[in-house]
Amino acid sequence: MHIFFFFSLWYSKVECCILNRLVVTGSTDGIGKSYAEELARCGMKVVLISRSQDKLNQVSSEIREKFKVETKTIAADFASEDIYDKIKTGLAGLKIGVLVNNVGVAYEYPEFFLDIPDLDNTIKKIITVNILSVCKMTRLVLPGMVERSKGVILNISSASGMYPVPLLTIYSATKAFVDFFSQCIHEEYKSKGIFVQSVLPFFVATKLAKIRKTSLTIPSSEAYVKSALKTVGLTTRTNGYPIHSLMAVFASMVPSWLYMKMGMRMGMSTRAHYLKKVKKN
Repeated sequence: MHIFFFFSLWYSKVECCILNRLVVTGSTDGIGKSYAEELARCGMKVVLISRSQDKLNQVSSEIREKFKVETKTIAADFASEDIYDKIKTGLAGLKIGVLVNNVGVAYEYPEFFLDIPDLDNTIKKIITVNILSVCKMTRLVLPGMVERSKGVILNISSASGMYPVPLLTIYSATKAFVDFFSQCIHEEYKSKGIFVQSVLPFFVATKLAKIRKTSLTIPSSEAYVKSALKTVGLTTRTNGYPIHSLMAVFASMVPSWLYMKMGMRMGMSTRAHYLKKVKKN
């Protein structure tokens, strides 16, 4: 099947050359940075897009020196809606083979919807970063992929997009959008040679998740991405990591009312811990 062409990245650098360029949003930390590094290891030229030009310069330099590949940076704040003309100009003339829609924002801590600090701005920011970026970036790169009859789009969703998570309502809902969007785009364009994957991790040790220590169920971003990339071309939806896949199977067996109750209890516990810590400070 045609979708397996990308899986051969792991065995053929010639295929990497055919795919040419990789674009990663939210590429200076965590999962995004790890995708950039792992695919640069294959020999792919990398376009890094993130908010901070200083961080972009640092990561770009690291990748260029370590993997001997060409890099390009585009500084853009995905919380703004007027950045896409700049990104389009930056990508002009480049043959994009792989797009990783990774940029995202989450809550500072679990909270009831009406009690979220600066609620109106938070609603706009999370929707703009988590949803609009996926749609707009796909809009920019998909035409070229269709024209070349080859391309891969990896959309980083979340396990919270598989199952509703109370007290993380907006975040959970936006990640569900990413999952549904990915499935639909794949179905629409698979006959054109495009493979779209929804990546649905549970906790990964990243700055976004506010987790530093790794464990059996919480891998580093490097370990997670190495595992997740092995599923590209094999499945359009993946939890990306064996333990996370088992966790998803377990979660699917739990009645929805019980899952929601457990989620509420966990969220309330995390919320109480956060507010207590803030009060002390």
